[in-house]
Amino acid sequence: MRNLARVLAFDVAAPVAAVAALLAIGVVLGWPLWWVSACSVLCLLIVQGVIVNVVLYRRDSVTVGTDDEGPGLRLAVVGLATVAVVAAVVVGYTRWTLPDEDFTRDSADVVRIATAVSEATATFSPADPTSSIDRAASFMAPERADAFKGEFGKATSDLAKKNISASAQTISAGLEALGPAAASVAVVMRGTQSQPGQQPSTAALALRVGLAKQDGRWVVLDITPINAR
Repeated sequence: MRNLARVLAFDVAAPVAAVAALLAIGVVLGWPLWWVSACSVLCLLIVQGVIVNVVLYRRDSVTVGTDDEGPGLRLAVVGLATVAVVAAVVVGYTRWTLPDEDFTRDSADVVRIATAVSEATATFSPADPTSSIDRAASFMAPERADAFKGEFGKATSDLAKKNISASAQTISAGLEALGPAAASVAVVMRGTQSQPGQQPSTAALALRVGLAKQDGRWVVLDITPINAR
């Protein structure tokens, strides 16, 4: 029973784990040519080791796992298999897990920013006509923020003269595209506009928000109506 456990652990499980780890690395990397060559050589060496082990068993009735005089060899076999498995885990984490986490985090960030800036652009109070503009501009790239303030300055002045107030509430926001340095988000809002002496009017507003990543931070570059021609 003791020898059987050794055979299963050192002569079977260790080489199988090493080969499986090497193949897993290839799957994660997408089998680039350099890894096809390296994996082929390493797997061939492992297979040759298994063949030698079988020959030794047929000739001397002893294997790496059952040889009491070769503890160092068993340690080397386990060490190499462990290195292969650890390498597969590290490669999988850096190539699959980390990008997935980055995508999830960036998705939440761009949708949150797009929602906030969209609501700010559709909100206005005559008592503080620049507050919503300043809030929207705070999410934008510096070069875009100045242009945005200039574009909306006249419009807010007209609204203030007419004592018109506006508010917006997001109905839905969805990610249209997301890359390492750029993103696009569609935001649908319910906008309400009111003026003294008149019934409030409500309309659906749909905006497309373009964002870019600058210095590790998502900023707004463009805001356009989705139904624009």
